[in-house]
Amino acid sequence: MNILIMGEESQEICKALRAKGHNAFSCDIQDCSGGHPEWHIKGDMWKAFDNSVPTGGMWDMVIVHIVCTFMCNSGALRLYKGGKKANGICEDRWRKMVASTEEFKRALALPCKKIALENPVMHCHAKRLIGVNQSQTIQPYQFGHSESKRTCLWLKGLPLLKPTNILPLPECGHWDNQTPSGQNKLAPSATRGKERSKTYTGWAQAMAEQWG
Repeated sequence: MNILIMGEESQEICKALRAKGHNAFSCDIQDCSGGHPEWHIKGDMWKAFDNSVPTGGMWDMVIVHIVCTFMCNSGALRLYKGGKKANGICEDRWRKMVASTEEFKRALALPCKKIALENPVMHCHAKRLIGVNQSQTIQPYQFGHSESKRTCLWLKGLPLLKPTNILPLPECGHWDNQTPSGQNKLAPSATRGKERSKTYTGWAQAMAEQWG
């Protein structure tokens, strides 16, 4: 199949699909970090879809990563001034959230038979604007990674992703990426968003095997 992974620079999914013999391309405004620039389209992902496959033909499947910063549940309070509802809405943040949901709906409506969108758990405002519930939620520990990061998938023309290697909770009572209280232990930094958005190899392998 001709497959476009929109919003991917790590190439985890792209490489897993290529290993299965598919004509897959990653696409992002950044250079790829996966080591295969020949499989990467640098630029606007919507134009990449409209321009069709570099080697000819149309896209058979798209896997889309929309920037989650303004839609994720963990950042819901930032929609309000000072992080408090009593202070009223932060208009700039709210506008960016609405713009993100419009991009999300645009991805869902792409003229392609097989579509998968990945995003962290959304807050109620984004979910209401999008108007479509996720098809399923997945966790890294269901695919061989001793970490917790509840992630949602919206699917069209594709089956639910089945867990491939469910790990037990470590004896310490929390996953490797968490503090004892259950919070993510990755400290705030300029690269935190990029680091947390990386696709787990277990997820990529499952997508390639089950959707490919």
